[in-house]
Amino acid sequence: MWDFDIGRSVSIMMRTWPFIVFRMVVYFGITLAYILATGTGASVGYGVGHISTDPDGPLSFALWGGVIGFGAVSIAVYWIREYILYVVKAGHIAVMVHLIDGHDVPDGKNQIAYARQVVTERFAEANILFVVDQLVKGAIRAITGLLGGVAAFLPIPGLSGLVSFINTVIRLSLTYVDEIILGYNIRIGSSSPFETARQGVVLYAQNSKTMVKNAVWLAVIMWGVSFVIFLLMLAPAAAILYAMPGQLAGWGFVLAIVFAWAFKAAFIEPFAIACLMQVYFKTIAGQVPDPAWDARLAEASSKFRDLKDKALSSFDGSRWGTAGATR
Repeated sequence: MWDFDIGRSVSIMMRTWPFIVFRMVVYFGITLAYILATGTGASVGYGVGHISTDPDGPLSFALWGGVIGFGAVSIAVYWIREYILYVVKAGHIAVMVHLIDGHDVPDGKNQIAYARQVVTERFAEANILFVVDQLVKGAIRAITGLLGGVAAFLPIPGLSGLVSFINTVIRLSLTYVDEIILGYNIRIGSSSPFETARQGVVLYAQNSKTMVKNAVWLAVIMWGVSFVIFLLMLAPAAAILYAMPGQLAGWGFVLAIVFAWAFKAAFIEPFAIACLMQVYFKTIAGQVPDPAWDARLAEASSKFRDLKDKALSSFDGSRWGTAGATR
């Protein structure tokens, strides 16, 4: 059915509890910022709305105030995404990679400092990691097209609508590929993050059927859990909205989504990454990147070509180095 060990992933999550707590602080802090900004904006809008002669003015202004507050926090989150990727995500992945490989890692708060040191050795600055991450994301989008989507798995004629739907599911299941490639980059210990990322993408592509199969199974599990969390989050979101002015019931739905997103980012996301890294590392063991897949990706994706150009400009001249083998 699937090739990852759920019990092992849960064990890794438990051993990296400092990062789980760290993620909770960061993502639930963002959730709190959304709540406060939305509530404050709605309250201010409600007050300003009383100036209007329109009998529905308070509710209308409250709604727009909530939208402005929600939008302001979204912009702030967009601008700090590099920091979140560098300190929170990359650090947690670094520790998980070492645990998957059987290495010892520090416990307690020292684990975060240890992880940051590992990430800094691979990516001197946050913007380098961010550029690598964005190029990998762009390159991965080409893989499902090169596979022929679900036709590679279910070549059934006359089912174009079903095929289109399942291809969409497959694309959504590739959400964490960039994190897997980041884990590969950290695992190899390469001094050329762009070159290693390129190799990681090629290795993923040449094993894409195995990876996509596991990613789809994991996506189904995660969507089910996320939906249950969303239903549970409706209650606290509704309680918060009860204290807000007007009948802004729609915001209860929005805040429930934000609550569910925070829980997913803090708990479910690292679990998924741990599962998929297990499969990836096991699958590519002993392999080297296939030049044919390298050529196909370069032809299909401008982002992969950009990644390749940056790799060639920063590498020492060897085409593939030693990153095809695992430690």
